[in-house]
Parts: sequence; C-alpha cells; structure tokens
Amino acid sequence: MSDVIDVLIVGAGLSGIGAACHLQRSLPHKSVVILESREAIGGTWDLFRYPGVRSDSDMFTLGYSFEPWEEQKSIADGPSIRAYIERTAKKYGVDRRIRFRHRVQGASWSSEEALWSVEVEHEGQVSILRARFLWVCAGYYRYDRGYEPPFPGKERFQGRFVHPQFWPEGLEVRGKRAVIIGSGATAITLVPSLAREAAHVVMLQRTPTYVVSLPAIDPVAGWLRGRLPAQAAYDVTRWKNVLFSVLFYQLARRAPGVTRRQIKKRLRAAVGPGVDVDRHFSPPYDPWDQRLCLVPDEDLFTALREGRASVVTDQIETFTERGIQLRSGEHLDADIIVSATGLELLFLGGLNLRVDGRKVESHELFNYKGCMFSDVPNLATTFGYTNASWTLKADLIAEYLCRVFARMDALGARSCTPRIGSSVQEAPFLDLSAGYVQRALDRLPKQGSRHPWRLYQNYLLDLFLLRFSAVEDGALELGHPSK
Repeated sequence: MSDVIDVLIVGAGLSGIGAACHLQRSLPHKSVVILESREAIGGTWDLFRYPGVRSDSDMFTLGYSFEPWEEQKSIADGPSIRAYIERTAKKYGVDRRIRFRHRVQGASWSSEEALWSVEVEHEGQVSILRARFLWVCAGYYRYDRGYEPPFPGKERFQGRFVHPQFWPEGLEVRGKRAVIIGSGATAITLVPSLAREAAHVVMLQRTPTYVVSLPAIDPVAGWLRGRLPAQAAYDVTRWKNVLFSVLFYQLARRAPGVTRRQIKKRLRAAVGPGVDVDRHFSPPYDPWDQRLCLVPDEDLFTALREGRASVVTDQIETFTERGIQLRSGEHLDADIIVSATGLELLFLGGLNLRVDGRKVESHELFNYKGCMFSDVPNLATTFGYTNASWTLKADLIAEYLCRVFARMDALGARSCTPRIGSSVQEAPFLDLSAGYVQRALDRLPKQGSRHPWRLYQNYLLDLFLLRFSAVEDGALELGHPSK
C-alpha cells in the first residue's frame, strides 16, 4: 500500500503548515501530503490583501510555539505573517509536500479498509487519493465569497462598491470619500489605513464593538531578546501574553461591568472630546459576548481624534446614486463603499463526507476535544480560539494528534473514533452572539456538557487536557487490524 498517505492535510495556511511541521518534528516517518486549493502558502494571510491587513492577536501567541517570531512588531501586517509561514514551511521542509491548485471535493471512509478515499480536483481532472488519516486545516469560512446582507438600492450607487475579502488591486482612494460598513476587525483596520489618503472615511455601524489598543511593539519582548536566546525570549513573552489574555477574559466574564467601565475610560482619553463614546463605542452586550477588536498604537483613535475619520451609528435606509441614505435622515456621501460585513462560516471547508456509504451531516456531530467528531473515524480539524490567538489552540491540537498517532502505532491500531454516550447534553458549538456565528449554528456540530465533548475556550485548561491527559480516555475507540 505504498500509494497510501499516512496523513493527508487540507489547507496550506497557518494551521496546515503548523500541522505538517509538528508531524515532521514528532513523527518524521509518517508520509504527509498537503493539498492547497489556491496557488500559494498562507491561507487567510494570502487571500486578504486589503489596505492595512494585520493580525488581531499578538504574534507571540499567533506564531508557532516551536518557531520564534523575530520581527519587531507584535501586531503584524499581513505580508509579514505570510512571509513567516513561508519561512517556517521551508525550514522544516514541508513546502515540498504541498500540492497547489488541488481542491478537495469529498471524502469517503471505508471501515473494511480503514482508509479515506479523497476526491481531489486539479486543473479540471478529478482523482482519488487514499489516506489513513484526514486532517482538515481549511479554516472556518468560505474563501469564494464573504457575507453581504441585502442592501436596498445597491444597484443605484454610481461609485465603487468593494468587499474587503476581494480587494481590487490598485484601487485609488486618494482624495475620495469612503464609507466602511461594519465595526469588526476588518473595519477598524481599514479606517486608519484609508484615512491616511482619503478625503474622509466614515465607519458606519449598526451596533458598536468593544475596541482596545495595545502597543504595536512589545517592549518586554525587546528587552528579553537582548538578554536571552531567541527561543527562550519568545517562550517567556508568549507566556506573558497568554496569562494576560486569560486573566483579561476571566475578568471580562466575571466582572463585565468593571471591564466595560475601564474600556470606556481608556477610549474617552484616546479619542478625545469630539467622539461620543457612549453612542459609538458602548455595545449593548457584555465584553466577550462577541470578540473584542484590537488596534495597535491607537491608530484608529488617532484618525478619529484628528478628524480624518468619523463613526456613525445608524441603519441603512437605502443606497443612493451618491452614497447611503440613513434611517435617521442623514445622507453619507461616498465615492467608495466598503462592505466589511463579515464572513460566511463553512465547516470543514464545505467537504462532503461519507462513512461506510452514509452521508455525514455536520449538525448531527458532537465535537470531541475541539478537533475530532463523534462516530467519524480518523478525521480531525483545526479550529482555534475565539477569545485568544488561533494558533494557541492549533498547536495544542497538533501536539495531541501526534500523541494519538504514536499511540495507534504502538498498539497497531488502524482507526480512532470518538464514541459519545447518552448522558451528554448538547450545546451550541460556539458561545458567541456575533452574527456570523448565529447565521451558521444550524450547520455546525454541537458541543457537549462535559469533557471531552465540551469546548472550554481556556488555554490553560486545554493545555492539561490535550497535552497531558491519556489518549485512551474511554471515549476514543482505537480500532485494531482484523488480520
């Protein structure tokens, strides 16, 4: 069975490259192939090319645990992150395992063979790859389209309408009036970036978002780099930031009123008296009911304070030839309208799955340890944190799966299948009120009421559960060869 791949990874972005590197470091004898539907490494960081695109987490936690982030900026721009992923792939030799322009369309598991048959399209031709384990690192959203609500009168607008997921190369913004619809991470990144050249930028939001600022350059990291080896300095900075984020999240959930007041106090000082913080930066929900947005060096607040940008909290009545008519009666003149209205969640990259001929329905599945699913053998996905850096969870998942593979090898097992009991109560996969999550909940798996079926969104707890707990926990069934 020399044509059978030990681990087939879908996606060559941050998660996929990290998964392959972990395998190379821990289990170098495994045959690994990475399938990437696009033409380049990077995933999100290659797809998004809008002005100012950057991380919404610090790079000491968004970077890989085994590969220090050596750039000065801890809140990094998209091209720098893409270059980091490419360098890491090359350093560990996993770039040679990537097959570009290979799109996975479906996969079928055979219990008799203990193999996945994976349907792959490349340049119009469809072929079948066989793999012992399928690891989907395709992210969590659709790459071919972003979410765009119906905008009344959109066809009347005579200016340029853009979705940031498909930013047109060479779009001229100098001297133009821009309106950005939305208040999430993309919008608050675009506002200060466009405001450097545009005549004026308006961030039009229906509901405010919690926004906090951190220094773009971590002074502690710089101090440590001058005194410790690169990996040691990176590890200390990483743990500093992990502990800070965990403490801040716990404070926000346990004392939301205190957290809200502190955020608003800092905002008032940052934006100045010309911005109504109570109206434009006071969401009707508690901190971390939705993801907080991060800005480096107060760049958004500086643009607002200097009058190069403004915030409008209102609802759209209709588009007009010259801009947007609001329900309040105000009209926003615009040459460019950007719909930073979010993403469309997509489970397993939209992959069609069958197990022994039966179609797998994603909404019937239960999450297992944040990476596998009930009654589906030899399948895993990487899904990061919603309240911390994505890669913190991605690294833990990769370490855990390497432990599973090693245990299977030791026992001669060919399959690993999470089996759920009847005593587990179901809950939504993600506990966030954000629109992009709520729109997709009926298409996502469920989580359970207790370990190992529950998603804790807690790095310190997951560190113990994924790195140190036993592989054979009574829920993961390891299947042995029949002969």
